Amino acid sequence: MAPPTPTEEQPTYTAPELGEPSQTLLTVEDAARRLSVGRTTMYALLKAGHVNSVRIGRLRRIPAEALAAYTARLIAERHAA
Repeated sequence: MAPPTPTEEQPTYTAPELGEPSQTLLTVEDAARRLSVGRTTMYALLKAGHVNSVRIGRLRRIPAEALAAYTARLIAERHAA
């Protein structure tokens, strides 16, 4: 396949800017990996309401911003103590 010529339409991709909320939905396993905790601990955090999640049919997904909010709360609590 030949490389596109400058006249051909090429898709452009931009990264979200800082401060822009991410619309990324993570699996429970991916969210656990990001927090460096096990799957069971992640489910416990979800059940206790410490991390927000959404249901899509039978699937549970965690918005990336929910992890950011959770870690921000942990840091704030640590500094308040």
